[in-house]
Amino acid sequence: MEQTMTHAVETMDLTEENRYPPGDLAIWIFILAELLVFAVFFGAYAFTRMNNVELFNEFQLHLDRQAALINTLALITSSYFVVRAVSAIRGNHAEHCFRWLVAAMGMGGVFLVVKVGEYAHHFGQGINLSTNTFYMFYLSLTVFHFMHVIMGMVILAAVAIKAKRGGYSANEHTGVETGASYWHMVDLVWLILFPLVYVMR
Repeated sequence: MEQTMTHAVETMDLTEENRYPPGDLAIWIFILAELLVFAVFFGAYAFTRMNNVELFNEFQLHLDRQAALINTLALITSSYFVVRAVSAIRGNHAEHCFRWLVAAMGMGGVFLVVKVGEYAHHFGQGINLSTNTFYMFYLSLTVFHFMHVIMGMVILAAVAIKAKRGGYSANEHTGVETGASYWHMVDLVWLILFPLVYVMR
C-alpha cells in the first residue's frame, strides 16, 4: 500500500514537472524573443520577395544548395546528439552526456566551416549587402543565424564542461535542458531559413 502511494506521488510530481517547458524559464523568454525577431526578418523577406520575384529567383540560383543541404543535415544531426545528451543525464550518465554534447558541437563546427566557405565564395566575387536586395536579405539572415550558432556552441561548451566535472545528475540537470532548448531553437530557425532562402521559387 505504501509503495503504491509513493509511486502515485512520484507520478503526480512527474506530471507536474511536465507541465512546464524543460530548462530554465528565462531561456524560454529569450527564445521567444529571438523567434519573434527572426519572424520579422522572414516576414520582411517574404513580402519583399513578392514584389521582386524575378530578381530573387535569378540570384537564388547563385547560392550553393548542396552546401546548404549539408548544413541542414549537420544541424539536424546535432539536435539528435543533444537529445541523446539530455537522455544520458536523465539516466545519470554524465560522461555520456558530455560526449554527446561534444559530438553536437562537432556538427555545429561543420555548419560553421561550410558557411564560412560560402561566404568566402560570395565575398570573393565582390558580393556584399549593397549588391542587391536579395543579397542584402541573404547575408543579413544567414549571418544573424550564424552568430546564433556560435552562441549556441558556446552555451553547449559551458554545459559540457560542467557535465564533465560532475555538475549535473539525474536529479539536477536543468542546465543541460536549458542549453538543449536553445540549440533546438537554432536548428528550428535554420529549418525555416533553408527552404525560404535557398529553395522557394
